Amino acid sequence: MRKIGAVVLAAGGSSRLGRPKQLLSFRGETLVRRAVRAATEAQCDPVIVVIGPDGEAIRDELRATSALLVENAEWQNGLGTSIRCGLHQCADSIDAIVLLACDQPLVNATVVAALIAAHEKTGKPIVASSYAETVGIPALFDRSCFEALLALPDNSGAKSLIAARPDDVASILFEGGAVDIDTPEDFERLR
Repeated sequence: MRKIGAVVLAAGGSSRLGRPKQLLSFRGETLVRRAVRAATEAQCDPVIVVIGPDGEAIRDELRATSALLVENAEWQNGLGTSIRCGLHQCADSIDAIVLLACDQPLVNATVVAALIAAHEKTGKPIVASSYAETVGIPALFDRSCFEALLALPDNSGAKSLIAARPDDVASILFEGGAVDIDTPEDFERLR
């Protein structure tokens, strides 16, 4: 059985929201804890959470989980720095990685398991979520993509790699992926 890890991207400063989105509560659970639970219940191991300016509060929130927290001192430089930071922690011990953002509150273990199943079924090195006429994260990348993920520009996310390699991508339908929390209005709509 292949070993699949997960990286939860939770280092952002939530500037448009005005408070740490990672710690917003949805259905009785913080967004960061929901993302960790989704990965854990889908059998991802290790589950790495990349943290930034609100790291201490997130560390307190996840203390009772098995997640490994990694601080990204360069979080302000962009998403690529967080992807590198998380992947560096586990690249040598896994066969594939699932990238998750903690601001997509509708992600659950079923979605993560569907990414893994599609990867096993298709053999494609990338399996992305399809929503709102696009593909993006949550997404799975196998070992053959690690070098490209580590080479992403600081301000670039994994979506650029997905777009650059369309023949290597399988997708699963995840309409809930279109829901992400960036502003107070986004959170009010969710509730």
